Amino acid sequence: MKKKLNFQTKAIIAGRPVDAISGKTFETFNPANGKVLAKIARCEKADADAAVKAARNAFENGPWPKMSPAERKVTLQRFATLIEAHTDELAELESTEAGKPISDCIEIDLPETVSTIRWHAEAADKIYDQLSPSGPGVVSMIVREPIGVVAAILPWNFPLMMASWKLGPILAEGNTTILKPAEQTSMSTIRLAQLGTEAGIPDGVINVVPGFGEEVGKALGEHMGIDCVGFTGSTEIGRMFLRYSADSNLKRVLLECGGKNPLVVMPDATDLDVVADHAANSIFWNMGENCSSNSRVLIHSSLKDEFIELLIERARDWVISDPLDSACRLGPLIEEEHMKKVLSHIEKAKKEGAKLVYGGNRVLTDSGGYFIEPTIFDEVNPKMSIAKEEIFGPVLAILTFETPEEGIAMANDTDYGLTASVFSASNKTAHNAARQIRAGTVSVNCYGEGDISTPFGGFGLSGFGGRDKSLAAHDQYCELKTIWMDMS
Repeated sequence: MKKKLNFQTKAIIAGRPVDAISGKTFETFNPANGKVLAKIARCEKADADAAVKAARNAFENGPWPKMSPAERKVTLQRFATLIEAHTDELAELESTEAGKPISDCIEIDLPETVSTIRWHAEAADKIYDQLSPSGPGVVSMIVREPIGVVAAILPWNFPLMMASWKLGPILAEGNTTILKPAEQTSMSTIRLAQLGTEAGIPDGVINVVPGFGEEVGKALGEHMGIDCVGFTGSTEIGRMFLRYSADSNLKRVLLECGGKNPLVVMPDATDLDVVADHAANSIFWNMGENCSSNSRVLIHSSLKDEFIELLIERARDWVISDPLDSACRLGPLIEEEHMKKVLSHIEKAKKEGAKLVYGGNRVLTDSGGYFIEPTIFDEVNPKMSIAKEEIFGPVLAILTFETPEEGIAMANDTDYGLTASVFSASNKTAHNAARQIRAGTVSVNCYGEGDISTPFGGFGLSGFGGRDKSLAAHDQYCELKTIWMDMS
């Protein structure tokens, strides 16, 4: 690898790479060294208008919505195969722009991107419409139709994977789309759209408008020509898209937002080595820039000291280096501003009385990159900001409880509700906890988000309106229509 990448920097509208109408650009940076990688087309309202026009024309007049589901399936399978063939290129591009360890890109992100497109392609011709039991004098059909033009607003932490979570069901159901990548990670999304064109997806079905949220993102949210917005990102920005919808055409809004997720270790958890493995992977994987990471460990007080020793041993194994180094397990944070925000959370935790037991520093400063070492705080109480606020970095808070009931109550002491993990040797204890914890996904004796067949989304400030993954994701990009035929 380390070949010279061919950076794609233009918007994709109606199947063609184009500059922003204004001619403006913005810089994208390599977070491993702080240097400029490229200048990207800076799309604004006029570009959003052009993309919506292309997507609307493709939906109203193009072949994609009129294809049979089986025909769309074949094209999407070809798309997945083409992505797979470009794994090395896409992985290096994403690692360079997002700071993600190259091994994660090759072994996790790209395979999941490919399998997600394939799974939704296969589902396309296996979802049935219905007939209602309305009596012999009536034929009453309940049919599913594509919702229309969908704007997909993507995050910077898993650019390709999140694009596939949106594109798979959106395209399988016959919709057209406009992708708005995060400004920090535009190029892999642009390249993905180009591969879609190569695979035979018609022009205008996938459009990409890079730029800033307050410019092109807002324009998409307020646009009268968009039927649905699928958003993954912060709760703060998710609220904005609800307002945009209310102030425009009441477009459907699907929100997958933040989390402050608990990992609950019950007093009967027998193998703390396994718990420590999962806890470390949860909070340090992807530099902690993961809405589903277990950033709070809630552990029975009798187990805490042994667990912390084991966790520190694991933290030492997370190699921090250039993300293109195959040995790297912990790359840089996405940008300098975010690094400073995470460091401010660390300092605030110290001031509030939390005990720093490992890490807490910026490292590899000579590189110019935005690296923070794994960080673990003990003696955290539920009122501290580190126990309440989403930090989105490799920072773990450890809290203790005395009874399982107290542990469950602490797990639910949050405005979020995305994921949770429970560790217990008792199936009864684990099951009861999983049922009582308010979260969209609860994993038992592991850290996990399920697989492509399971819905992903949350409660409370973690979002609402739909789910990514699974067949449930198809439903949210469809309208239900009743056709009532009097046969008497």
